[in-house]
Amino acid sequence: MTVYIVDIEAVDTRYTKQWKEYLPKQIGKTADDVIVISGGETPQATTPGAFLNFGGTNVYKSKQLETIGEMFCKGQVADGDYFLYTDAWNPTVIQLRYMAELLGVDVKIGGMWHAGSYDPQDFLGRLIGEKAWVRHAEKSMFWCYDHNYFATEFHLNMFAENLLKYRGMFGMSAAETLKDGNENIVITGWPMEYMQETFAPYKNMTKKDTIVFPHRIAPEKQVDIFKDLAKELPEYEFIVCQEQELTKDEYHTILGEAKVVFSANLQETLGISAYEGTLVNAIPMVPDRLSYTEMYDDEYKYPSKWTESFESYTKHKSKLIEKLKNYMQSHNNYHNQLNTESAKLTQTFFSGNNMYDAITKSDTPL
Repeated sequence: MTVYIVDIEAVDTRYTKQWKEYLPKQIGKTADDVIVISGGETPQATTPGAFLNFGGTNVYKSKQLETIGEMFCKGQVADGDYFLYTDAWNPTVIQLRYMAELLGVDVKIGGMWHAGSYDPQDFLGRLIGEKAWVRHAEKSMFWCYDHNYFATEFHLNMFAENLLKYRGMFGMSAAETLKDGNENIVITGWPMEYMQETFAPYKNMTKKDTIVFPHRIAPEKQVDIFKDLAKELPEYEFIVCQEQELTKDEYHTILGEAKVVFSANLQETLGISAYEGTLVNAIPMVPDRLSYTEMYDDEYKYPSKWTESFESYTKHKSKLIEKLKNYMQSHNNYHNQLNTESAKLTQTFFSGNNMYDAITKSDTPL
């Protein structure tokens, strides 16, 4: 079996850059051969507030489709081969399914879902919303995949409710109802086992009185709350990473020196940056909502209502400040807890074992 990785364009400051290097090695443990189908160099910088360029990503995907089409024309794709889309929101999967079925090549296809119009806080949800074309496109892509990979139950539940219009019943959530009737759903951690080794050199750095905002500068990330906290607590240094041109090493160093990684996010289907903080003994301070609810112990969560909006934050500011100051002043007491937390997160949410198993067993009828 050959596994073809249809990758997502790499951004130097994001995990997508690391996936270019590490995913072929990790997937290679499950297959005879691994071939990456790339779209070449990313044509432009990311669109502000997004993690890709709205024009450039289509140039990238078009080149991937051209490569896939040529492979079918030359007879290079064989029965039993597997195509893994590292971003399921890639319309070329429709053409791939078209070619495979009309040419009689029995391939399996998997896609990793990150976000889409079904998430009202995602840029697709904000800018396009419930327009028929995008909702039907996402449904079509979903049904093209033999394996739809989701990293959290929260994400799958939102997908099931908002896109597929499933509802919970008989005590089951919408996600559980969807899984009960469809075998093309796989809950799996993302294939990021390499992160422990990546962050190991930064784990025991001398801590500074710094608090880090590692997220994109976008409305759903609420950086204005973080900046207001900075005004209220001048004794600490507040760092908005995306406002600086940082190399990966510089970013990792800032995390390694930080005591707290802060989130007031209104959108999060996994949350890689908070996990990165735990790997270097930075306390994740996250709201009790979104994927954070199932991922983090209560010790690291604050009530969702404290930051559901800037207005809500203003009402509860004193409580948030008190909790943040407590983290900063008692940071040394969290070392053992953070080691336990990061180990749990690694095993459940940042290990791709379920995905690897699905790929390995893909020659078994679903």
